[in-house]
Amino acid sequence: MFKKIATFFCFSFGLLATAQVGGESTYQFLNLISSPRQAALGGKVLTNVDYDVTQGLYNPAAINVEMDNQLALNYVSYLGGIGYGTASYAYTIDRRTQTVHAGITYVNYGQFDGYDEDGNSTGTFSGSETALSVGYATQIGYSDFYFGANLKLITSKLEQYSSFGAAVDLGLIYINEDLDFNAALVVRNFGTQITTYAGLKESLPFEVSLGLSQRLEHVPIRWHVTFENLQEWPISRPNPARETSDLSGASSSEKIGFVGQVIRHTILGAELFPESGFNIRLGYNFRRGEELRIVDQRNFSGISAGISIKMNKMRFSYTHAKYTSAANANFFGLQIDLQ
Repeated sequence: MFKKIATFFCFSFGLLATAQVGGESTYQFLNLISSPRQAALGGKVLTNVDYDVTQGLYNPAAINVEMDNQLALNYVSYLGGIGYGTASYAYTIDRRTQTVHAGITYVNYGQFDGYDEDGNSTGTFSGSETALSVGYATQIGYSDFYFGANLKLITSKLEQYSSFGAAVDLGLIYINEDLDFNAALVVRNFGTQITTYAGLKESLPFEVSLGLSQRLEHVPIRWHVTFENLQEWPISRPNPARETSDLSGASSSEKIGFVGQVIRHTILGAELFPESGFNIRLGYNFRRGEELRIVDQRNFSGISAGISIKMNKMRFSYTHAKYTSAANANFFGLQIDLQ
């Protein structure tokens, strides 16, 4: 069974290895950060296997019985008046069939003023996108490996144009309880458009990521390392604003070496007091930090921080992160234990 799953992962990776990152595929909202916890730890965490029911949206292999009857609601005050959020819920039917997970991700782009080619007003229009998902995970035999999958139905409406699509997320996670160490491989958004906006079929934002995490034995910290967008190399492009000129006036573009490319795939995160009712979370996204970095100016791009507080059967989470040089994003989350 494990060999078949590994073979399928390799086939999927090879089939779509040329998939592109932001701006080169449709339904980009599928890769928006899904919760304050994710955002605080740098943007992508694949290895948390605990109460956090939102984790199932990003890695279906993390779905487990601790999520039973947990409801999570997350909202983000994003850029330019855009708002988006997620809702997720898990229910354990019985211990044999494990836990079923359901979730929704939505984004509302707000209102826009429309004009024709002559500059005449055509009124206002809006845009929104939604993805519904159902997920399930199972242990592979009696091993330390768990496999999970999400099925997603996607709808998108932008002005008068609409589109419908379907995708799956596949996750594989290794859990070593003796070392308190987890490792995960996730293939996301493996799917297709069923109906297009205007007759042109576009690819989905396919992504392959690898995550590692471990809780330190004598220190209340869990560290996280994630390698994102492994399906694309190189991931970085020279920034025209960083061109340099020599004394003769000849210009040369920014040089990004092998180490620079590796770094841009890397995300670091740490949780202080990960198993208590109060958590402090910190993260650094190298790619975001480099892309938003302004020459000769310190703007703390790539850094994110958040907290989580549990009160009875509710857990409130908040994260502050920087996504442009001009504005920040605030993430709010509430998880409710319905048992």
